[in-house]
Amino acid sequence: MASPTTADTPRRSKISAERQQEIFDAVLALLTEGGYEALTFEGVAARARASRSTLYRQWKSKPQLVAAALRRCDRRMALDGIDTGTLVGDLRETASVVGRMCHSDTTLLYALGHAALNDPSLLQALHDALFSREVSVIAAMVRRAVERGEIPADCAAAEFVPAQLFGVMRVRPLLDGEPVDRDYLLRFLDASVFPALGLS
Repeated sequence: MASPTTADTPRRSKISAERQQEIFDAVLALLTEGGYEALTFEGVAARARASRSTLYRQWKSKPQLVAAALRRCDRRMALDGIDTGTLVGDLRETASVVGRMCHSDTTLLYALGHAALNDPSLLQALHDALFSREVSVIAAMVRRAVERGEIPADCAAAEFVPAQLFGVMRVRPLLDGEPVDRDYLLRFLDASVFPALGLS
């Protein structure tokens, strides 16, 4: 007799990792173009040249499909490997990298913002895709600076460096109607972050 798990779980035909990525790319492209509400399984199927039945077998709902696409978003590793030997150098290099990604990230955030607030799994996937990895990398930069003696261990501003950087990235489009770029982030570091840390 089959076990309850085997009997109750429908079989899924496997799709290759490459084909899966093509579907996820289609999901992210359609999200940035039209927003979450306009995204449909039919639209994804047409963009990715896949059948709707394949999509429905793999992902039972739109939130599941979008969350899966976000979690496979390759840009989360973009800051890995930055280690210039100083916190100033690390944060300047970070500004160069995130300045190139900021426009697409902001568009995706706005496309999903309202829907994510009403769906905890979607909100977590959005957090994983756009924030968590970068926040942990920047926090590690700050820890290395403390270990090197660049900033004191009790520096009150140290814990807020990730929030400052990612906060300004999300807020500037609302305040100025423009995305953050490398030059803006560098000026922000010089005028706000570095002075708060006691760095020149």
